[in-house]
Amino acid sequence: MVTPEDHRLAADLATRAGELLLDIRARLAADGAPAAALKHEGDQRSHEFLMEALAEARPDDAVLSEEGTAHGCHPERRTTARTWIIDPVDGTREYSEPPRTDWAVHVALAVDGQPLVGAVALPALGCTLSTAQPPPSDNLPPIPERPRMVVSRSRPPAEALAVCDALDGVLVEMGSAGAKAMAVVRGEVDCYVHSGGQFEWDNCAPAAVALAAGLHASRIDGSPLTYDHADPYLPDLVICRTELADAVLGALADLSAPSAPSAPTSEA
Repeated sequence: MVTPEDHRLAADLATRAGELLLDIRARLAADGAPAAALKHEGDQRSHEFLMEALAEARPDDAVLSEEGTAHGCHPERRTTARTWIIDPVDGTREYSEPPRTDWAVHVALAVDGQPLVGAVALPALGCTLSTAQPPPSDNLPPIPERPRMVVSRSRPPAEALAVCDALDGVLVEMGSAGAKAMAVVRGEVDCYVHSGGQFEWDNCAPAAVALAAGLHASRIDGSPLTYDHADPYLPDLVICRTELADAVLGALADLSAPSAPSAPTSEA
């Protein structure tokens, strides 16, 4: 069961963790600290804050965090249907390179494996998008003639590039998974396809927000995104405008379809 307080808690914790991260980044950057120091302290402090806050607010729920799950106040995940799935800093590289804004904080709640609650804070942009007040997709601008496909700056997956070609789209480079997904929710881009390997904490909160906002979110084969598995590896996803879903999934299906054998040639 999910309550309105769960939605508000996710948004509040993601926002407060983001504020903490901004303070840490400003302090360390002013001291001339190297990028590695920003990554380490930001990840650790945000993780500790979120784990302690959830232990106090939801002591009977389990927690899965990118930075580890050990916490004496939380039950093991197999003993409860409710698991908070958090990424204390989504996009540590981007976070460690001030003044970049394309990083995020993820706080989500999966109930019986379903991504029902989520918040994605974009601290450097001063906003948090969440299931508490999901932005309606019917307020988004029309999809341009050439859809905008958001991809990683350094390693765009081949599937995303192929879908972009199939849709005669335009590539938009961006950092973290949360930043990319929220760019779709915010109407800055139209589609996000990932196939290079992720874990549940990378996309649970973004998927929850996207679904609550009325967007399409699924695996690249069109199957639902489910969470709180024993193995948290979740390598692929699609988040896009619903108007593009059939075209995107169709292009992905064409990529995975076996090539038809060539017709035999007749011998003279």
